[in-house]
Amino acid sequence: MTYTVQAEGRDKGKVFKLVEMPAERGEKWAIRALLALGRAGMNIPESAIREGMGAMARVGLDALMRVEFHEAEPLIDEMMECVSIIPDPSKPEVVRGLVVDDIEEVVTRVVLRREVFRLHTGF
Repeated sequence: MTYTVQAEGRDKGKVFKLVEMPAERGEKWAIRALLALGRAGMNIPESAIREGMGAMARVGLDALMRVEFHEAEPLIDEMMECVSIIPDPSKPEVVRGLVVDDIEEVVTRVVLRREVFRLHTGF
């Protein structure tokens, strides 16, 4: 899917391409996230671990805020690996990986992570 930044600021109008993780990687990501939530004190039923992204859809992205940063960081970094940029919206076929300066607003990163989460759990 594509996402165009609508919010005012330096990223307004930028277009990003969001892709799903391959199923195996997404499953492992969800299991790691659920296990981290359990270690953070959230009651995660054992059956939820087997559900992977389905369980994450119920738990929600905000639940990751309960996880210590050293455990959350690789999870949020992996989410951003699902994001690339379309540098020129008039040429949507030209897509490249992100570089540091592509996203200039913190809020854009937060919104893109939410959209990646929605892409993986909006079934």
